[in-house]
Amino acid sequence: MTVYFEDIKIGDSAEYAKTITEADILMFAAVSGDDNPVHINQEYAEQTMFGGRIAHGMLSASLISCVLGTRLPGPGTIYLSQSTRFKAPVKIGETVTARATVTELDPAKRRVKLLTECFVSGKLILEGESLVIAPAKPE
Repeated sequence: MTVYFEDIKIGDSAEYAKTITEADILMFAAVSGDDNPVHINQEYAEQTMFGGRIAHGMLSASLISCVLGTRLPGPGTIYLSQSTRFKAPVKIGETVTARATVTELDPAKRRVKLLTECFVSGKLILEGESLVIAPAKPE
């Protein structure tokens, strides 16, 4: 469901949660071309500071796109920019909850700035900011 610019208020938020699977990591590696062994090779990853395989940071970040494109503002949203700071790794089997919260509105351009965050079990694993153009109400 689309939330039109005219109906968006500062403080509005939406979420999407996904449990990260082995298949998600392998498919993301295939689509992105990022076959870093820390993501796909258990023996290699066990020797790293993470002690095992971790999901691609951008896999978690991509869940923000789901929130913006399907929930707030939703279908018809145009993604303009994203800043991202990774705070902690995500392992296979963990559930990532992506949240976007409206922080600023620019009515002249229908732009919406949002605080974007991802959590695992309540722990912040990613934070950033998105800028989008929200759809206008049909006349």
